[in-house]
Amino acid sequence: MALFVEVAKRKSFSQAALALEMPVSSLSRRITVFESTIGVRLLDRTTRKISLTSYGEAYFKQALRLVEEAQRAYDDITAEAKGPSGLLKIAAPPDTWMLQHLSTLLTEFKANHAYVQLQIDLGYGSVDLVGGRYDLALTLDPPQEGSVIARKIMEVENGIFAAPAYLEDWGCPNVPQDLVDHHVIVPGPSAEWVLSRGGETATVAVSGPVSSNSPTLTRRFAIEGQGLFADSLSHVRADVESGALVQVMPTWRLQPTSIHIVTTSRLLPAKVRSFIDFAAERFPAVTKASNRENAPAVVSAAHEMPYLRRVILPH
Repeated sequence: MALFVEVAKRKSFSQAALALEMPVSSLSRRITVFESTIGVRLLDRTTRKISLTSYGEAYFKQALRLVEEAQRAYDDITAEAKGPSGLLKIAAPPDTWMLQHLSTLLTEFKANHAYVQLQIDLGYGSVDLVGGRYDLALTLDPPQEGSVIARKIMEVENGIFAAPAYLEDWGCPNVPQDLVDHHVIVPGPSAEWVLSRGGETATVAVSGPVSSNSPTLTRRFAIEGQGLFADSLSHVRADVESGALVQVMPTWRLQPTSIHIVTTSRLLPAKVRSFIDFAAERFPAVTKASNRENAPAVVSAAHEMPYLRRVILPH
């Protein structure tokens, strides 16, 4: 049953054999024997792909739950004996905020879970949790796939920033609609920003002649006067303090970034449950501590340039 579930999840004998650490030929033979024993074909095999038959689909739904429950019971017994253990493989985006705080979180987690080994893979775009053999993924904003389980663990406050040189040339926006007339550096051709203030909410389409999907490059473009951009308050504190960047429209709240942990099932091994509980508790605390350490003084350029506001970034 467990062998069939692994093949059905991955739609590949070779990937399943790799995960199970057994030869492909042995796995294929055992699945064939299993099908002969129950008297129905569960998998349709071609040279290019594997698909589930109608019998396979029905059996997979029940077998998956049983295998996951059995694995969880085994993990719970092991965890009671010596604590969570095994390789914890995590996918995460190479986002600046994530890189700034993730290492601290993982170091703390490892110090409290000596038998867990960590592997962190960074990459842009969607993550194939099953194909990549990941236990979980950390994502910015909720995933669109309905087949995964997403748990929001915190929100990251964002703001709008620009270089003084850009604001000298283009002026400072005061309300959301002003952004339409500005160069805004976004990941693609255009983006929609949702801003709120008190009971007001505004949605505005923004774009510009320069775009980038790299947070680091976007920040550099902005410092060099190429336009406005959105970033987490904690990431740009040093730039604001030095005068390289200025926060604009500080009374308007830009939609925050949600940090989610994504898994393929609610039945999770002890190592994954331990990390999720730890991250939900510690990620906000780690972020808050880092923000206090890097908190800037009041922006001092306001008296020199009339279009700049005197802004204090929140702690």
